[in-house]
Amino acid sequence: MTRPGGKDMAEDAYELVRTDEGIVARVRARGTAVLSSPTINRGTAFTNEERHQLGLVGLLPTGVSTLDGQLRRVYAQYKAQTTDLRRWVYLANLRDRNEVLFYRLLSEHISEMLPVVYTPTVGLAIQRFSNEFRRPRRAVYLSVDHPEDVEASLVNAGLGPDDVDLLVATDSEGILGIGDQGIGGIEISIGKLALYTAAAGIHPRRVLPVVLDVGTDNLQLLNDDMYLGVRHARVRDQRYDDLIDAYVTAVTKLFPHAMLHWEDFGTSNARRILERYANQVCTFNDDIQGTAAVVLAGAVAAVKASGTRLRDQRVVIHGAGTAGIGIADVMRDQMVREGLSHEEATRRFWALGRSGLLTEDRADKLYDFQVPYARPTAEVAGWASPGSDGIRLADVVARARPTMLIGTSTQGGAFTEAIVREMAQHVTRPIIMPLSNPTSNCEAVPEDLIRWTDGRALIATGSPFDPVPHGDVRYQIGQANNALVFPGLGLGVTVARASRITDRMLAAVADAVASLSDATRPGSPLLPPVDDLRQVSAAVGVAVAVAATEDGVAQKPVTDPIQQVHEAMWRPEYPRIEVI
Repeated sequence: MTRPGGKDMAEDAYELVRTDEGIVARVRARGTAVLSSPTINRGTAFTNEERHQLGLVGLLPTGVSTLDGQLRRVYAQYKAQTTDLRRWVYLANLRDRNEVLFYRLLSEHISEMLPVVYTPTVGLAIQRFSNEFRRPRRAVYLSVDHPEDVEASLVNAGLGPDDVDLLVATDSEGILGIGDQGIGGIEISIGKLALYTAAAGIHPRRVLPVVLDVGTDNLQLLNDDMYLGVRHARVRDQRYDDLIDAYVTAVTKLFPHAMLHWEDFGTSNARRILERYANQVCTFNDDIQGTAAVVLAGAVAAVKASGTRLRDQRVVIHGAGTAGIGIADVMRDQMVREGLSHEEATRRFWALGRSGLLTEDRADKLYDFQVPYARPTAEVAGWASPGSDGIRLADVVARARPTMLIGTSTQGGAFTEAIVREMAQHVTRPIIMPLSNPTSNCEAVPEDLIRWTDGRALIATGSPFDPVPHGDVRYQIGQANNALVFPGLGLGVTVARASRITDRMLAAVADAVASLSDATRPGSPLLPPVDDLRQVSAAVGVAVAVAATEDGVAQKPVTDPIQQVHEAMWRPEYPRIEVI
């Protein structure tokens, strides 16, 4: 027997154990203590026998419900909420009351509720965090002012060394396009973990959300009497690195098999932290690696539909930040696997930042991770339009003649009709991915792209869009949603107990996602819909576990990956109760 997760009530009130018959809840608690534990509480679904055994007689209405009956009731209550923020609050309260019912509801309505439990609605909850504080049932707050408390804080979560599969941590500097949100970023960690569970079946008792409270430069928060974070400007010196190091050291000691997920860190820290620890622990940055993997999946599907190879693409990336360069890195690695040299693959990219095309004469103004993609100054001499202070997107498209155009700029409308039509003159099936969120920041909308290219464009977007009718074809628009990637990655890492995240594992993720959508059929999306997240996550999990084994980083034998992934996926069903 194994224990799938830790406890959340004092004095060993219950224990979850995995047996040959499934998960069993061995309960010592009685009365209101049972109803107070969302892990074992099933509300009106307790049978009459269970009510007598657990001291619940008279504490619940007389009628006994089924899980399906409860599901209909809570879905109706959810639909009755008048705003998305109210829906978010309703779901948060449900999760803290009845975990199984919450995840059953979320799993069965994932495409509808994804924008509520995660982006964009969770952004509103984060902004209101201090004013409407409700203590998440299990979350850890680490302060830059007290690095000596990091290990004790993680110990206080009450979890043992074999009880944690992954942690999601944020420093809240780059939250969902709304920037620095201080301690409120804990809600992004919680939301991310909810998707790990709903999409990939990572047991909700085996995850831990963390916020690294390093201060905030958000003056509105600092001047708000209700703000609950440390009250000083964001720390950016050695103390910041000391806190990160204390966190990694403590997690490695306390939870040696857990994956460390970094979320919504600022540009100056995200890649630096990832690279610092990549060869030491199992670490993953969704904004860099997750985004890159799902875009690579879209690219793989697109080149298959266009009858070409990735190594033959000429790629313009508009938005050379951590996400944009992360996309370039993973595509370049795939091109190398297809036979190009590292230098040849790098030269297939033209990346633009705020000041235009990255060029070698501006290397001293670039981040380290941007420098490899800087174009030789002599090569692009004369590219800039008269009167321009740099080489802009229109100039690059006209001169480089890309086959693929990727937007991570957050500049709404940046892919203009003139730019798209110029691109479409030189390529039969232009691959265009306007990825910036929210919709107002999208570089172009699919309806325009299809019209400007007469239906030839192969499109994936960052935001969800309705199908676009054009001529006799109804074009389904694939969404490059990271939720297609990170839950299954975490699942595969857990199954293989991988010690590292390797390039082969990320490539396997992209191949698995791309294989689930046949973009060769007219109007078909480049990527599978989020409605199928459980299926997608299972396929990704299998691919990751196999790749981890092939790369020699699996610490558990993966002999039957499909069966092992299937067995590892927790399902939101009430466990059998043994009263002790």
